[in-house]
Amino acid sequence: MSSTLFTLFGMNVVSNSPVPAGCEKKKDDHPPTIEEYVDFLKNQVHSPSAVTPRLIPDSEIKIQCQVRARIPTIEGGEMFLYLYKNNQDTKEHLAIVYGDGIRSKSLDKTWENETIMNRIVRGAYYGRLEEVVTDECRELKLTQDQEAYLEEQQLKAKKAWKPIAEPPMVRIHSECFTGETVHSARCDCGEQLDSAMAQMQAAGRGVIVYLRQEGRGIGLMEKLKAYNLQDLGHDTVAANVLLKHPADGRTYGIANAILNDLQLKEVHLLTNNPDKIKQLESYGSIKVVKRKSMVPRSWSSPAMSDLVRNGGSNTNSAMPSPSLIKKEILDNTNLEGSPVLSSGASTPRNELDKYLAVKVKKMGHILDLPDDLM
Repeated sequence: MSSTLFTLFGMNVVSNSPVPAGCEKKKDDHPPTIEEYVDFLKNQVHSPSAVTPRLIPDSEIKIQCQVRARIPTIEGGEMFLYLYKNNQDTKEHLAIVYGDGIRSKSLDKTWENETIMNRIVRGAYYGRLEEVVTDECRELKLTQDQEAYLEEQQLKAKKAWKPIAEPPMVRIHSECFTGETVHSARCDCGEQLDSAMAQMQAAGRGVIVYLRQEGRGIGLMEKLKAYNLQDLGHDTVAANVLLKHPADGRTYGIANAILNDLQLKEVHLLTNNPDKIKQLESYGSIKVVKRKSMVPRSWSSPAMSDLVRNGGSNTNSAMPSPSLIKKEILDNTNLEGSPVLSSGASTPRNELDKYLAVKVKKMGHILDLPDDLM
């Protein structure tokens, strides 16, 4: 049974473990000193239930796919990008969908008084579009012949469409500007997104639900503040809590609604985070039939480990090309199982390693740490 150890900045800190020395709850329940708090963090393994915000019931979450578009990739494949609106926030959450057998119910629903052109513009079409306009006709309105042709083509494509038969790979990914755009070495978010995309493109099917909850839910501004605290010696968990935030403030109700809208009931989830599985399955409509680990490239591939080391032990500034990253991911990944760990691989104790060690030790993430990080 969990018990409250103390209250810090208005948040109850709980644990299933005995109360560490020096952190007994005071009668007046005042925040401990920073020294006491650091001692507590050194001994505590975080329980996700202690820091996760209240989950919003599925019945209260409303989402709608507003538009879908085909995105060809520089690697030669393609995906469909679905944009969602919801009643919980003003953000535009996304689904990156690989394969033709996954479609949105809310997108396909016929809107009042819409034309075939309206449906095409918002991406509610089947199959592939054809270039039917000419240089002489650059208007949004179709001719009668063009409209009749597209209507017939859509009827045939809709009749030929078949839903996906096997559970697809799914990644629920939270936006990370620092990791995805500027290649920060403080996290592995960017390479997790790259890995998921490469695996799904190779498999020909899969879904990445891309949620706009930067910094484990605290936003980019607060995340950058936390980075400054990390440079003073605090880890990623301590920095968040000292800024009056939970260690992980993310919820996955919108992700659950999006997967339901995409008509998925069983998934192979790419994650190291047990709280993600627990939250998703708590809604009762989606079953995680398999978990696939997201192993850092520098831990799973000797070649990638050498490239990262050559780029500098504390920076991600000299990352290999996307094509090499994709090759390394696929060469070291079994699409029917988990990524294959190479034997004897070791990595320097750099910033990424420190971050991952904290996620395992304090946040309960499921990942085998290298011996030098134990």
